[in-house]
Amino acid sequence: MKQIAASQAYRLLEPGPVVLVTTQCEGVANVMTMGFHMMIQHAPPLIGCVIGPWDHSYEALSETGECVIAIPTLDLAEAVVDIGNCSGDQVDKFQRFGLTKRPGKAVSAPLIVDCLANIECRVADRTLVDTYNLFILEAKEIWIDEDRTETRTIHHRGNGSFIVDGAMLNLSDQMAKWRHLP
Repeated sequence: MKQIAASQAYRLLEPGPVVLVTTQCEGVANVMTMGFHMMIQHAPPLIGCVIGPWDHSYEALSETGECVIAIPTLDLAEAVVDIGNCSGDQVDKFQRFGLTKRPGKAVSAPLIVDCLANIECRVADRTLVDTYNLFILEAKEIWIDEDRTETRTIHHRGNGSFIVDGAMLNLSDQMAKWRHLP
């Protein structure tokens, strides 16, 4: 086996699909690309997200305590990368990348209609923000486009390489210990 740097662990244990995070502060909407997130628990549904002061969205999330996690699909891959390569303090990313906004139900941050799903979130715990830039978010509302033909998500593997979701493997019949979870 070949040894690699411990700092490359994220390439092996990537947390899930690359997502877009929207915020809105003082009437101005922004969107950022995020790859460092994780489910923390089922109920209430908590999601951990790393968003640091280097991200323009950090201030809006810190001030408003709310955001939307939008899940893009393969057809948006190039836009997702480009969104991550510019800052919302210099450009209106919704306009530049032709993203369609829709108001949320529980938060002021906009949903992205172009994405497969949107999760409206409120900050539930800020205690790890100063140390780890880790916001604990609670999902409040979820929207999914069941008519969408492209449903494959993208997963970042480092240095601009991605893996695309493939075939579904359904082993639900074997999940006897966890059947009580929806």
